[in-house]
Amino acid sequence: MIKLSRLADYSIVLMTQLAGRPSSLMQAPDLALVTGLPVPTVAKTLKLLVQAGLVESQRGAKGGYVLVRSATDIPVTEIIAAVDGPIALTDCTVEKDGVCEIEALCPTRTNWKKINNAVVGALRDVTLADMTPQMAPFVPHRPYAPAANTVAGGE
Repeated sequence: MIKLSRLADYSIVLMTQLAGRPSSLMQAPDLALVTGLPVPTVAKTLKLLVQAGLVESQRGAKGGYVLVRSATDIPVTEIIAAVDGPIALTDCTVEKDGVCEIEALCPTRTNWKKINNAVVGALRDVTLADMTPQMAPFVPHRPYAPAANTVAGGE
């Protein structure tokens, strides 16, 4: 089975939340709330996305996370690579030389590269915008506080 890591999947989910609300800064706890992911996982994933230059962190009480570029300019391949590294179906399709012990004798290496290039090309053609559903503006959860002019027990 060819499968993305959970962190790569989560990174796409988090990025779609940011892309769906481009005018809003979102904090890690709020992203955890709307995605159902644990806050430590969200924080770890956001850190990787910041390091990759896909997301920007703004500090402060009103800070949060925001996309660095438009969702239409972010291919899914960049998000996956930010978390998992280069996309490679087999060891011989990784950019580094000498990864495979039987590379010189392998009759399938050329075909694996062709298959890998097709998969990477297909993922490169899908942008974050393609993955992002329409979303309502996010309103951070605030603890309930009754209005100052109400009387307990009724009007």
